[in-house]
Amino acid sequence: MKAISYSRYGGTDVLEYGERPDPKVGPDTVLVKVRAAAVNPVDWKAREGYLDAGLEAVFPVIPGWDVSGVVVQPGVAVDEFTVGDEVIGYVREDFLCRGTFAEYVAAPVRTLARKPLSLSFEEAAGLPLAGLTAYQVLHRTLRIQDGETVLVHAAAGGVGSLAVQLARHAGARVIGTASERNHDHVRQLGAEPVAYGDGLADRLRALAPDGVDAAFDTVGGEALRVSADLLKPGGRLASIADGEVFSYGGRYAYVRPDAKDLAHLAELAEQGVVTVHLDQVFPLERAADAYRMNEQGRTRGKIVVTVPWDTPEVRPEV
Repeated sequence: MKAISYSRYGGTDVLEYGERPDPKVGPDTVLVKVRAAAVNPVDWKAREGYLDAGLEAVFPVIPGWDVSGVVVQPGVAVDEFTVGDEVIGYVREDFLCRGTFAEYVAAPVRTLARKPLSLSFEEAAGLPLAGLTAYQVLHRTLRIQDGETVLVHAAAGGVGSLAVQLARHAGARVIGTASERNHDHVRQLGAEPVAYGDGLADRLRALAPDGVDAAFDTVGGEALRVSADLLKPGGRLASIADGEVFSYGGRYAYVRPDAKDLAHLAELAEQGVVTVHLDQVFPLERAADAYRMNEQGRTRGKIVVTVPWDTPEVRPEV
């Protein structure tokens, strides 16, 4: 199969496009013919070795954890999916090796849900990791409630944009930081936009003079410090970007694959509660360009890579 892979840590120059062996299908996995895979910051951080202390790399590594595609072969113990099912997945295992930037991926059923019919394959590929991150932080870590005020940083980005929509659906008032060019987009999502830069704390305090009930940090550094200062007494703080959150009494969050949560997100997408904005779409062979764009950190929504598509080969059950 065609795939993107790398045989050592490094920049985008280590990425190679070429042939890799087809994945083996275990008893509780399904073989998915990939239609699209989304780029996430964690992908290039893993590629550069920043996750090496806690996540072993088995080289060569095929990157990517997000996927949308079609089931072509279920494992012998799988009864959740059958051939032809359209699925989405946050296909993260406990090591780096068998990712989604390929024509096929063997996905454990615990990582999958049925694809929302209302989303294209490209849009659907951008939902799993970012959507699960937003959902789990808002509802399990911060436990937001109807009527609360929630601060979301990088509200136009992949995680932030979905967090805004989910928080609004939960009945919260949302304030979202974003560059000025994205303010109209953030308003459309349902948040009150605030510009980054000098004076951020004052601008936030002007909108929330009594503080906020919860803050969702996706940036770290100054954004984290400002968030902590803005909390009401008893307010909750979570970060997915900066371990210093503990020093402010907050919690660090790391998304987990969860088929039930993902199925719920798919239902919300079907209902029109959440949408996925595509910033740019690249073909698989230009994955390095997609990563370079993501590393610039100015993404509105998601960057997605598509895989050449023909009629998928149906593999016999074994």
